[in-house]
Amino acid sequence: MEEKLATLIDRLKSAFGDRLVSAILYGSAAAGDWHQRRSDLNVLCVLSRLSPEELAKSEPLFRWWREQGNPPPLLLTSEEIATSSDCFPMEFHDMQEHRRLLFGADVIRDVTVEDSFYRAQVECELRSKQIRLRQQAAELLSKPERLVKLLTDSVSTFCVLGRHALILSGNQPRWKKSEILGAMKETLGLPVRTFNEILAIRESGKQPSAANCAPLLESYLMEIDALVRFVDALAK
Repeated sequence: MEEKLATLIDRLKSAFGDRLVSAILYGSAAAGDWHQRRSDLNVLCVLSRLSPEELAKSEPLFRWWREQGNPPPLLLTSEEIATSSDCFPMEFHDMQEHRRLLFGADVIRDVTVEDSFYRAQVECELRSKQIRLRQQAAELLSKPERLVKLLTDSVSTFCVLGRHALILSGNQPRWKKSEILGAMKETLGLPVRTFNEILAIRESGKQPSAANCAPLLESYLMEIDALVRFVDALAK
């Protein structure tokens, strides 16, 4: 990981020169929940300007970074960092809690995240991911292995949203998935048995029987719905 990050910074500096304001590692690698086989290296790259010229210079760099198994760096300008916390409060909140400055200025430190925008984004993300999960699952009920993959691929996202539900309700943020689920059960009173079951399948790689896949989906959707209802009931 360290070698990849060092090479990335060298390539960013070579591509953008003095237009590179900051590079910040965020996500699981910054929060201590990074896994070499399953986790991405998420990097925010802040430039003083972002024109077609910068995009052209980023093409080979981004292609190389994707070949390493990572999403392309998140490109923003300094102005966008200062003016977009109302659009991306979840992302900025996470970066403020856990980030690692790789290069330049710490542009996240003084960003202000307003609770009203924050709650609205958490609910919007929850509902949109819930609807998308239903749509995808409807096409896979006769394909148990692909259905289980859909569930195991989605559980990390819903754990992240559960963490934000905890924060919105005045609780300490958790970062490890098992701790998030434990707090959702003990602190928020939410059912998480199926969340834990799907997380265990994800960790072990052991496929449940075909007969258990549809009931697993049903229980999972019920637990997600309970999380959605909890966030919806929070003060707006």
